[in-house]
Amino acid sequence: MRIDALSAPLFVSWQLTRDCNLACIHCCTDSAPGKALPNELNRQEAVKLAQDIAVSGVPYVLLCGGEPLIVPHFFEIAEILGAAGIDLKIETNGQLFGPEQARRLKRFPIRSVQISLDGDTQAVYAKQRPGGDLMRAHLACMAAREAGLPLEVTFAPTKVNIHEAEAVLDRALSFGAFRFNTGALMRVGTAARLWDRIQPSAEDYAGLLALLERKEKEVDGKIELCYRPFTLEEGLRDAFTEPPATLQVLPDGKVKVSAPLPHLCADLRRQNLLEAWNAYRNAWRSATIRDAAQTILKEPARIAESNRWMAFA
Repeated sequence: MRIDALSAPLFVSWQLTRDCNLACIHCCTDSAPGKALPNELNRQEAVKLAQDIAVSGVPYVLLCGGEPLIVPHFFEIAEILGAAGIDLKIETNGQLFGPEQARRLKRFPIRSVQISLDGDTQAVYAKQRPGGDLMRAHLACMAAREAGLPLEVTFAPTKVNIHEAEAVLDRALSFGAFRFNTGALMRVGTAARLWDRIQPSAEDYAGLLALLERKEKEVDGKIELCYRPFTLEEGLRDAFTEPPATLQVLPDGKVKVSAPLPHLCADLRRQNLLEAWNAYRNAWRSATIRDAAQTILKEPARIAESNRWMAFA
């Protein structure tokens, strides 16, 4: 495996909290207001982990949630990582992001600020993201660009909003986003519970793919359209062939082997990052993980179980 040649992961995706200021119907992490895990890393533990990442040779870190800007020590974590020269990606719903936050992030090596725009009208956006204000998300996009930060826009398609996909893409282009991310709705977390109500139809997806292929020609490189692999299963199939050099860190410091799988391979409360990296590589060599991946590929509906975490043995 390619990951065997690497002394550290190339990417750490760190979910700082499961708490959020919105209750999105498509949320893959089961995040919502007041839903922080009871054993999330506290400030001291999070700072220690950030310091560990900083000296481990990791070049790129995503800070996400829930909503990461809810976390009181968010900027302290970003400071530690940024001071080590680590590129940062911030994933936010934009409700708490404005000129002040953009100016603070400008001091760090920011690879991107990713803001979710799951609708182009307030009525649709509020159905998909209960409690959300679309204008705030738009102002967040503008604040990022005005500060000179690279902007990504993400769109999660559901029955509620898929008809506004083109308008959101055009909106992202008008904001100067360099990338537009989308793909099939992930049957994980809140989305799994609401699946029968919010899953787009096969015809909806065919229309979305046709739209993306058409827009790819129209935008002529002005914005990157990122939609492959289109489904979580396709991503898992790629990982089965060549596991990504990524550690997915949960709010309590546990490390998942893969987003579609429920298996945990390490605990960063008890292990350092490089020990967790070795555990991750060992997990992908194991029959347990490879059999679990094969099962998901045969029965994609079982992705819905991926948040029922279990220790890998």
